[in-house]
Amino acid sequence: MYYSRSGHTAQLARLIARGIEEVPGMRARLRQVPPVAPVTETAQPPEPEDGAPYVRKQDLLDCAALAMGSPTRFGNMAAPLKHFLDATGAEWASGALVGKPAALFTSTGTMHGGQESTLLTMALPLLHHGMLLLGLPYTEPALSATHTGGTPYGASHLAGTQGENPISGHERELARALGRRLAEITRKLAAGA
Repeated sequence: MYYSRSGHTAQLARLIARGIEEVPGMRARLRQVPPVAPVTETAQPPEPEDGAPYVRKQDLLDCAALAMGSPTRFGNMAAPLKHFLDATGAEWASGALVGKPAALFTSTGTMHGGQESTLLTMALPLLHHGMLLLGLPYTEPALSATHTGGTPYGASHLAGTQGENPISGHERELARALGRRLAEITRKLAAGA
């Protein structure tokens, strides 16, 4: 589940999905969060013109695990993702997400634009939901070698102030590694291991 404005977060989502599907028996389903209209009378179309379908609360109930991403907005998640999460009170009250593994990812315009703080702010609602947060351990060699994105809190990308930077090799490795880790832990939990 992701919100993406310029496409960089969506690219990370696809890489994480590829990592998930590298684990035998695991399948990823991409969903995007719709934008929030600044004028409340303006409605978004029921489905996006391109990309993944819009997320519905039922998708949260149906998933075995969740990878959630957002571009950074002043060191925080983007408003559309926060808006969607703020509407999950019934799922919180029922415990629908308790015990499900979760991982996070983000894209920033600058090196110090808030990659880690954005990942941490996205973690807070998931902790309230009782989800099991996974990060990237330093056993991933790219985590120590990267000069762009990638943190122990989740996958990230340094897009550049004009979105000029393609996803680097290390960022690709880390996004796929995060997907594999999420899938492997989910499979182990399902098997009771």
